[in-house]
Amino acid sequence: MAGKKKTPNGKWQYVFKRSGVLDRPLYLTFDSEEEGDAYAAKLDALLDRGIVPTDLERPVSVMVLRDLVSEYERQAHPSDKDQQALSAVLRSRGDTPLRTINAQWVDAWIADMKRLEALAPASIRARVGAVARCTDWGMRKGFLTLPDHPLRTLPDGYAQYSVADVQASGGVKREDVERDRRLEPGEHEAILAVIASGVLHRSHRPLAMEHPAAHRFLYVLAVESAMRLREMYTLTLPQIDKARRTVFLDRTKNGDKRQVPLSSVALAELEIYTEARTPDPDQPPDILFPWWDGTHDKRHLVAVSDYLSKRFAGVFNQAGAKGLRFHDLRHEATSRLFERTRLSEAQIMKITGHKSHRMMMRYANLRGSDLAAQLW
Repeated sequence: MAGKKKTPNGKWQYVFKRSGVLDRPLYLTFDSEEEGDAYAAKLDALLDRGIVPTDLERPVSVMVLRDLVSEYERQAHPSDKDQQALSAVLRSRGDTPLRTINAQWVDAWIADMKRLEALAPASIRARVGAVARCTDWGMRKGFLTLPDHPLRTLPDGYAQYSVADVQASGGVKREDVERDRRLEPGEHEAILAVIASGVLHRSHRPLAMEHPAAHRFLYVLAVESAMRLREMYTLTLPQIDKARRTVFLDRTKNGDKRQVPLSSVALAELEIYTEARTPDPDQPPDILFPWWDGTHDKRHLVAVSDYLSKRFAGVFNQAGAKGLRFHDLRHEATSRLFERTRLSEAQIMKITGHKSHRMMMRYANLRGSDLAAQLW
């Protein structure tokens, strides 16, 4: 509730404080207590919901890139990936005046990322893309003007190292390393056997794996669906439609919602897992896997992802699948969609959530080989 007091001149002053909503106390003065109480009741209700009326927001001074990013993150809620990229950009370019962002600045920045930081092309594209989306928002808000938008008019291949870049960096030439690890014959069965044993062998003493059924279902679901690790371990029962054999994802890496069909193998594993599953009394009852507490706290999600990635690295190593990572299962599943179905590339992209046709070109040879095998 707002605090209030009568001033010496007979008016009433109200002070509003809300941690996380108002960055500083808000002082308003009214001619009468009745008028102030009526307004305070309405404003308190809005502030309780995290809403600040636009006429009460203080003018924002956005002069340098750091200011713009701060407002962008506060108001627009960019993706985790973009926030990480923007954080990295601010370390070296945060004090850049917005008025100096032009084609020359962008070209010099990209050159520095190659010649001084020796970043891989994928990292360069991630940072440029994040800043481009931030400045798009900034122009819409009137914080800056980019008539030719130099971040949106870059040529194809701008992130690749040119001969001049290699010379200036002392011979360093970074290239994208796209993992193409597939499951080798026998590895799938060996991995399932390790999970079924429920024990990971270690140098000191064996480690008993908790929730072996959950480990099995998570692994099979990854191979069969091409879903990302976080998309799977945060699944809840209402997201699954067994009758239609689909999973609805409302929180994805790129922010888009999508519907993932379940293969007959995934559906059978789902039936087995859900029938035998005993919900943890300390978790919300609709949560499918035991490692997540139902919150979307970033630190907790990162911790769960790290835990599961390391746990499966141990499983894969014991199964003899050297060098296999959990994320490789997404590549395996996508490859299978090309090999075993007649779905179009656009249809597969809807299933996997890939945005770039460039990424999907990695799988084109799979279907080409399949077609060649059918020729006389």
